[in-house]
Amino acid sequence: MGWVFIKRTDLSLKASDALAKFLIAHRIQTCFELVGGMITHLLDSFAESGQFNIVSMHHEQSAAFAAEGVARQSKGKTMAVAMGTSGPGATNLITGLGSCWFDSVPCLFITGQVNTRELKGERAIRQQGFQELDIVEVVRSLTKYAERVDHPDDLLPALHRALSIALSGRQGPVLLDIPNDVQRADIPDALIEKWLNIPLDIVPGRGIGASNLKQLEALCKDAQRPLICIGGGARWADAMDDWLFAADTLGIPYVSTLMGHERVISRNNYFNMIGSYGNREANWAVQNCDVLIVVGARLDVRQTGSDAEDFARNARIVQIDIDPAQLDNRVQADLSICSTAASFFNIFVLQASMFPNIDRAWLAELSIRRAQAQINEYTDWEISPSEVFKNLNQSLAQYAVDYVCDVGNHQMWAAQSLRLSPNQAVHYSGGMGAMGFALPAAFGVAIQSQHKVIVITGDGSLQINIQELDTLNRLGLDMTIIVMNNSVLGMVKNFQDMYFDGRDQSTRKGYSSPSFTDIAQAYGIEAYRTTNAAETDRALALIADHKGPLLIEIMMDGATECRPRLAFGSKLDEQFPKLNS
Repeated sequence: MGWVFIKRTDLSLKASDALAKFLIAHRIQTCFELVGGMITHLLDSFAESGQFNIVSMHHEQSAAFAAEGVARQSKGKTMAVAMGTSGPGATNLITGLGSCWFDSVPCLFITGQVNTRELKGERAIRQQGFQELDIVEVVRSLTKYAERVDHPDDLLPALHRALSIALSGRQGPVLLDIPNDVQRADIPDALIEKWLNIPLDIVPGRGIGASNLKQLEALCKDAQRPLICIGGGARWADAMDDWLFAADTLGIPYVSTLMGHERVISRNNYFNMIGSYGNREANWAVQNCDVLIVVGARLDVRQTGSDAEDFARNARIVQIDIDPAQLDNRVQADLSICSTAASFFNIFVLQASMFPNIDRAWLAELSIRRAQAQINEYTDWEISPSEVFKNLNQSLAQYAVDYVCDVGNHQMWAAQSLRLSPNQAVHYSGGMGAMGFALPAAFGVAIQSQHKVIVITGDGSLQINIQELDTLNRLGLDMTIIVMNNSVLGMVKNFQDMYFDGRDQSTRKGYSSPSFTDIAQAYGIEAYRTTNAAETDRALALIADHKGPLLIEIMMDGATECRPRLAFGSKLDEQFPKLNS
């Protein structure tokens, strides 16, 4: 399709048209937004280009999560735009912006702004223009780059800088705030052509050095019980899967964090997720290994437990991270290496000769412990969450699937029990831990992947952005929403049971939830409610062959526990409930 941008003069182009042209040149062609007066010029230019996929949402937070989903599914290689108007439109983007910041997801946020002549400037007043708000100052701590563009000639240089920074090093979100009069001004053709012909200045992160490599090789040669831990900073490295396949072949066991789990294929020597809600065998492996190689994990309290000194108590720890500030932070490593995961995987090529002293009984012991832990820990419940995910693992093993999880007990149930096959991934809200993430993020994932997408959510989380069921019906995406409805905010209720003698203010008392089946049907979405294991199995069996939107509401009243889990202050391998020996 040829350009359909309309020139204002023979030698210039409208600034919003120039912005659209620049984004298209860099293959950024999906925009999630909620329309408002201060972004109408931009939206009109995107639409008139004929080359943008514009998805109108019902809340700017949802637009932000959806744009994040595009980058997550593409492993940070494709960016999308999240856009909101001035004032409340801009502030509504912040939770999604923070989600991108904490989980290192590149995303371009664009906010409209009042005309430059209506800005309050240095005046000691709160506001000059209607819905004027200095969003740049508000989000500065959550962005790699944020700037208000006050002159049209500065628009493309700022955009070039923003995209370059978002994709460099440790990736993350950027924001441009563009006043309305700047959007509709003219930019000379010569200036546009100049910036279209300048490649983005993407700076890669550091690579592993020769000295670090020798130190690491020495540690590996002495290791009898080595263990690899994959974190979120490694999950998008193209070489990761081949590298882990080599580890699997060589008999080197590995585990992951919650975010690392997003892309780790379940093979023989993968012993699942570590942490406060981790799998028993994974935590035992960490506490009993003698060399722990951590790639791209920041080792926060949910990964190590509160007793950081006891983490990997018998091991020499190697931590590889792109961010030097994350090294030797909570956990003091024996060897700290500032490097990208991609560089590490490409240079530290696994070979049998690297681990000459590995104890073969180590792998056998881990396998026994994993087998012992693969039990149904919810036999006292009518519907077992672990059995739900076991069902999905089996029925969808041969399909390309993206799972997208909300935040709550259902997220931890999924993380403990999902086993990914090739061409599958799962997406979590990690550092921000935002309820309401999954449904809108799944739009971006589905649009980018064209795979079947399965949303795992709870009654509390789905209500945060429930309005986007209408967007799902309009888009007709091949998406199944599984609502694990326990009629309570279960994860927090679990804390209340432990620390407040079961007083349940705002988790049960003062909390309510509707019939999601009825609501989905009102939005035109096929929906089913299940109340027992047999009904649940029958409903889940529909997913593989179903095309288009589908909602399955699993009634799990009173299901407020995640088993196993770690109590605050306990050692990482002291999860409860304890298993009988």
